[in-house]
Amino acid sequence: MVLSPILTVIMCLCFVLCGAEFQKFKHPVKPDGSLSVMVVGDWGRRGTNNQTEVALQMGIIGEKLDIDFIISTGDNFYDNGLTGINDPAFDESFSKIYTAPSLQKQWYTVLGNHDYRGDVLAQLSPILTKRDKRWFCLRSYIVNAEIVEFFFVDTTPFQNKYFTEEEDHTYDWRGVLPREEYISNLLKDVDLALKESSAKWKIVVDHHTIRSAGHHGDTTELVTQLLPILHANNVDLYVNGWWWLRGMEG
Repeated sequence: MVLSPILTVIMCLCFVLCGAEFQKFKHPVKPDGSLSVMVVGDWGRRGTNNQTEVALQMGIIGEKLDIDFIISTGDNFYDNGLTGINDPAFDESFSKIYTAPSLQKQWYTVLGNHDYRGDVLAQLSPILTKRDKRWFCLRSYIVNAEIVEFFFVDTTPFQNKYFTEEEDHTYDWRGVLPREEYISNLLKDVDLALKESSAKWKIVVDHHTIRSAGHHGDTTELVTQLLPILHANNVDLYVNGWWWLRGMEG
């Protein structure tokens, strides 16, 4: 019997169905019951813009903290995602950058708006996991780590401006259209998954800010549609990317 790559990945990650659409993957904690996680976002720059230097420090901190896995909050490949499954940017921005021993752990990843400018299905393809076993990316899913559940949510389709103000950018909306139906189903799945969770800690991970004092400001669509669900289900922590500082002037 020959297993397909996607089936192999799913079996290795202990796949079970959750709710209507969300898939749940189990990740073990340490023998003492503890868990250490590193989060990074907005990183895929082929080693430029200090990516290599940050990766070096991640490796040092990762070893010190004995991290169990890494979470990526999206914008994995600048500026326009991947062109396909054979795009060298995957190696040049990921495999050849995060080479420290402590970073050779599972990477649980979501998509950002820059990722949607390329071939979205390439990032979701199990072929990339075959190229680098650390890579794991779906639109929305759950990682259960016993004491905590991480709910990864695809927030780029919520943003109206990506559909009405493209600014010379094109987006790959395969799997998203019709948009209203996609968002409606996603919100129902998030609500159901959170309600069914018995984890001590509930952490939601996605790319976009809900509230922000940065130049992006609040994401109105998430404030009105997603935030009430998080409040209603007592989510403990919301982790996002998208807003970051290039530097600070004194």
